[in-house]
Amino acid sequence: MVGNFIGDFVKGSKYESYPSEIRQGILLHRKIDHYTDTHDVVKETVAMLRPEFGRYSAIVLDLYFDYFLANNFTKYSDHRSLKMFTYRFYFSVLLRYRYLPEKVKGFIFHFVGTNRLKKYETMEGLYESIEIMSRHKAPALNPQHIINYLNENQEELEMQFHCFFPQLIRYVADN
Repeated sequence: MVGNFIGDFVKGSKYESYPSEIRQGILLHRKIDHYTDTHDVVKETVAMLRPEFGRYSAIVLDLYFDYFLANNFTKYSDHRSLKMFTYRFYFSVLLRYRYLPEKVKGFIFHFVGTNRLKKYETMEGLYESIEIMSRHKAPALNPQHIINYLNENQEELEMQFHCFFPQLIRYVADN
């Protein structure tokens, strides 16, 4: 879990300096990213978003898919609930704090303290996450526009998610 979470922050061969379990998570994260980026459903959905969100379309899609996963968590997870999963995840990350990249150390306590993962299951929580992202990472993101677009296109976007996600689960199980 920890390696998968920090995967975007560990570049090149730097993953080799991590303990085996974290290293495996980083490599899995890279495989998931590649699979996702080359998947027809994802490419089609990013193309649908591009007129509205331009170069941020893939980021917006990721946020939407996080929202749909949070709302369908028990359907796609072996964990009993999103709440229990988040507590387990936070505990795991904090236990391995010393291995976190500096950028992650800079936000992890806020991330855990505000229960960011669980927040994705509500529109308000999603809005808050987008607002945080727009302040710290991607100022061009407009949280209200992203939420409005989701509200207007939720049925189609959720259908794309349900088409894609079981295939991703199978891919991860096979790798």
